Amino acid sequence: MEKSENLEYHRVLLKISGEAIAGECSCFSLETIENIVQEIAQVQNMGVEIGLVIGGGNIIRGERLAEKGLNRTRSDSMGMLATVINGMLFENIFAIKGVPSVLYSAIEMGNIVERMSTRSIERSLAEKAVIVFSGGTGNPFFTTDTAAALRACEIGANALLKATKVDGVYDRDPALHPDARFYTEISYGNVLKNTLKVMDMTAISLCRENRIPIVVFNLYKRGNLAKIVSGERIGTIIKE
Repeated sequence: MEKSENLEYHRVLLKISGEAIAGECSCFSLETIENIVQEIAQVQNMGVEIGLVIGGGNIIRGERLAEKGLNRTRSDSMGMLATVINGMLFENIFAIKGVPSVLYSAIEMGNIVERMSTRSIERSLAEKAVIVFSGGTGNPFFTTDTAAALRACEIGANALLKATKVDGVYDRDPALHPDARFYTEISYGNVLKNTLKVMDMTAISLCRENRIPIVVFNLYKRGNLAKIVSGERIGTIIKE
């Protein structure tokens, strides 16, 4: 593994939505996941330590089930299980591609997935493995964005990288409004004040309190991840 002194970020938490890895006719696009794994492997070879949080929306969204009348706690529990499934898939593909990784769950999964702990996380960081965090926060009523912010704090990440299908943060949906304003940089406060749909308020506030910048970028453009950790201005940076 190469070590570079020219990195902007030496330790990052990458957040990927479940919808981002969905196939056209199935829950998963293996091609998309393999491309993401290659991008992560490239950054890992640069000497960057990586934590990964994947949503579960490609399988199930607990909040939407609750909106249809299902019990919110049980619905969110199903959503947390979906993130474990996604985590297991990523861990498997990391192994196939020869990328060292370890999968942890915030919820008890018996002998299927190891339960995360501070000691196990520190061990994995020392071993330079990609840490795949699953199970959300382990509690209902919290999104995987909040889980990503929490894990970023726990591992002492230099930045939280929010992967999306667009180039960064806009004041309106650019798909519906061609004249939407694009932000290269914006403060946490303005994101919250303008209720921009970047991450939920809890996640933004947690990053703000712990001074962790958030970079929102398009993961589908090859090489963006490597450019970001090298200090190139890609996407939108959210900071104080």
